[in-house]
Amino acid sequence: MATEVKRLIKVRVEKGARFKRDGYGKKRQLSDSWRKPRGQHNKQREQKKAKGALPKPGFGSPVAVRGMHPSGFFEVLVASIKDLEGLDAKTQAVRISGTVGDKKRTALQEAALAKGLKVLNARTVKAKKAPAKKPAAKTAEKKPAAEKKAPAKKAAAKPKAEAAEKKAPAKKAEAKPAAKKTTKSGVKKNE
Repeated sequence: MATEVKRLIKVRVEKGARFKRDGYGKKRQLSDSWRKPRGQHNKQREQKKAKGALPKPGFGSPVAVRGMHPSGFFEVLVASIKDLEGLDAKTQAVRISGTVGDKKRTALQEAALAKGLKVLNARTVKAKKAPAKKPAAKTAEKKPAAEKKAPAKKAAAKPKAEAAEKKAPAKKAEAKPAAKKTTKSGVKKNE
């Protein structure tokens, strides 16, 4: 039976996807994924020669392997450890849901492997590095240092402010007389 299933899967793969979307070779933005032609004058819908075949029951894959993963297992979507109960390791394989987080994913992968189930989308989850703990002595030293720096910054700011005041009068002397300002109504006002 296993050799027959492998042969049928191979037959299914060799047939491949033979149904192409109408006009996919003419326009770059159209993918080859099948869309039913619905146009009034569409040649593919009218089943003209060389315009591409339409899907019909005779083109289906063999019943024994229909819906089967290429590995030879039927897929089962799993989101929790409860979903692993009652699965047959000989005929079914597990696909872990994409909404599952890293921590739960590793637990699911380990549980599936313990039961002998194949995980189709298994991946190695990188362990996050824990932040290195700093000694208490260093943190105690930093707090007083931060408090001491704050007054020092204010003292350093005063000379800068004084320097700015000294430069400001020089600029005012060079400045031109103030121009007349206009209001919204257009009337000019002097200050």
